Amino acid sequence: MSFSTATAGTPVAAKNPAPDPFDWKENTISPVTNPMYFEDPVIRSEIRPIFIYHNFDNQFVTGRGSARVGAIQFRYAITDRLAFIATQDGYLNINGTGVKGSGWMDLAVGFKYALINDVQNQFILTPGFTFQIPTGDKDVFNGRGSGQFNPFISFAKGYGDLHITGNVGALIPMLRDEQNTMAHYSVMVDYYVSKWFIPFATANFWTTLNNASNIPGLRSNGYDVINFGAGNASGATQGMLGLGFRSRIQKNVDIGFAYEMAVVKPYGLANTRFTMDMSIRF
Repeated sequence: MSFSTATAGTPVAAKNPAPDPFDWKENTISPVTNPMYFEDPVIRSEIRPIFIYHNFDNQFVTGRGSARVGAIQFRYAITDRLAFIATQDGYLNINGTGVKGSGWMDLAVGFKYALINDVQNQFILTPGFTFQIPTGDKDVFNGRGSGQFNPFISFAKGYGDLHITGNVGALIPMLRDEQNTMAHYSVMVDYYVSKWFIPFATANFWTTLNNASNIPGLRSNGYDVINFGAGNASGATQGMLGLGFRSRIQKNVDIGFAYEMAVVKPYGLANTRFTMDMSIRF
């Protein structure tokens, strides 16, 4: 009786639940460069204002000059794996020696799905697609053809505070005479020094896979901003290397800055480029 009473009255220590493992993706960053096509594999809800400034190569069809892009991207996490993405809109100004114009860019919307989300091994793989709707102005080489698809696969791998993010995709126009079919591939390496300073190095490349008839004789293309429909660009690869950083000024707000330089001739639309953005997550 005494033993039973003592045993029954002795409190049993509750087992402490194991703490949730830190999700490594909290310290990853969205790509700053190639913002229309270098899609973040992480599923996030965000609004992202973007500003891009290009300097043209002197040998480009526009002659000496520059271009400016102002845009706002939108992403919404429908679930923890599926997101709606609106990756292209905005206003483009071209001010070259031979070509000048201003107007709206085409709209591009789509979805992405985190097929693999391995927190323990710090790896995520996310396929997706966008469709570019020809709603833009022809004065800035938009609004042509019947639109183009962009199927892609994005991934990220973490090694502690070091992260490698990549993306491979293809631009497939509905009318191949109006726009070029293009492959695009990007990679970014970043290191989380602190929330205030997350430096990165990046590389973005585009390969034109066919000739079109919109601009006969043109040997280069417009990177991520314009698909010219160049008439002599089949097989041409263009690329840019860049450096930059992000700063997490609030828990849900990042600002980013990048400087890029063209490294493969013909340089095309951009010889050098500055990109600034702000990622506001919700």
